[in-house]
Amino acid sequence: MAPPRNDRRTIAAWCLYDWANSAFTTLVVTFVYATYFTKAIAPDEITGTALWSRGVTVTALLLAILSPVLGALADVGGLRRRLLALCTATCVAATAALTWVAPGTPHAILLALTLFVVANVGFELGNVFYFAWLPDLVTPDRIGRVSGYGWGAGYAGGLVCLVIALIGFVQPEQPWFGLTRAEGFNVRATSLLVAGWFAVFSLPFLVVAPGDRAAGSRADLPAAFRELGRTMREVGRFREAAKFLAARLFFNDALTTIFAFGGIYAAGTFGMSFAEILVFGIVINVAAGLGALLGGLVDDRIGGKRTVLLSLIGLTAATALAAATPHRAGLWAAAILIGVFAGPNQAASRSLMGRFAPDGRASEFFGFFALSGKLAAFAGPFLLGVVTQALHSQRAGVATIVGFFVVGGVLLLAVDEPAGIAAARASGGGPPPGT
Repeated sequence: MAPPRNDRRTIAAWCLYDWANSAFTTLVVTFVYATYFTKAIAPDEITGTALWSRGVTVTALLLAILSPVLGALADVGGLRRRLLALCTATCVAATAALTWVAPGTPHAILLALTLFVVANVGFELGNVFYFAWLPDLVTPDRIGRVSGYGWGAGYAGGLVCLVIALIGFVQPEQPWFGLTRAEGFNVRATSLLVAGWFAVFSLPFLVVAPGDRAAGSRADLPAAFRELGRTMREVGRFREAAKFLAARLFFNDALTTIFAFGGIYAAGTFGMSFAEILVFGIVINVAAGLGALLGGLVDDRIGGKRTVLLSLIGLTAATALAAATPHRAGLWAAAILIGVFAGPNQAASRSLMGRFAPDGRASEFFGFFALSGKLAAFAGPFLLGVVTQALHSQRAGVATIVGFFVVGGVLLLAVDEPAGIAAARASGGGPPPGT
């Protein structure tokens, strides 16, 4: 039986899952392992940037295929919590395994990228099911702030884990737990820290989350495809959600690309060391966490669409500054602005999708939400990698991101948020998923 909406214990556990999984994006995807791969495993930073972009691209393509199907499967089969647990375990195991891929290991590049893709797919698919609980756990008048609380907790979790990695693993001459610095093992061991962090802090929500339906829970794949077909036939009823997802194809691609290559850019173009990049990440996470908390309150006042639009204006300006500035001070200013506006963008996008999702079909709709984030997500990293290689300039590659923010913002202007919410309410029905 599902708990009543606005239950503080369940909401706290839901936010703690954000705290848990954000360590992966912060340390592995953005600031530590991505940089280590380009500097230590790849033959050089330019080639490493291009190879890492290929890994992000493969992840995006796999998610484009899997997320809508598994989202519908979770709804029709009552499997949301089981699938979340499976995805969490997959990400944790693959992340831990990255620790043991040393430079010079046979096929080190292929092995590292394969493990990264597996971990990243587990992480991203887990978010399909995790996000889908949001409209079930809170009432519509609080959905923006609770989404903001979750993103804020996520940035805080990433920040704390990053600080631990900095002071305990990367910076000291003698790392904690007797770890050796030989072949960068102390840096690679931060992947073990991330895996343990994710495993431990995800448990409370996996325990208290509304469970799978007691009777009839099964993996009914034909029913999942029938449900997807039904949604596609009814797309006219959900046109505002569809327009929002089309806009998100572009602006989320830009944001994902920034996160995936922020540390790589800081190291390659501005010569930042691992320790400096970790401090860089700490400052960004503080800014993003505060932005997410404030953005959640703004969201409930002015709506998700307006909140996302304001964030896109800020992100466009900040990214242009990052690409153009020749000075570290300019990069720091751009990074802080990106953090401030990234939090509200992500939190308000999630809450807006929650408002557009009919009762009983949240996992399916968040599957399409993930699809919108990944269907074209190969484009940003791929274009960045191609331009970086062609012009031998990371700065030119980063400049390509600006266009994705602009296109996404223009498409978002066409979304009618009240009409999208009304369509969801008119189409609701059936038991809440995962109960």
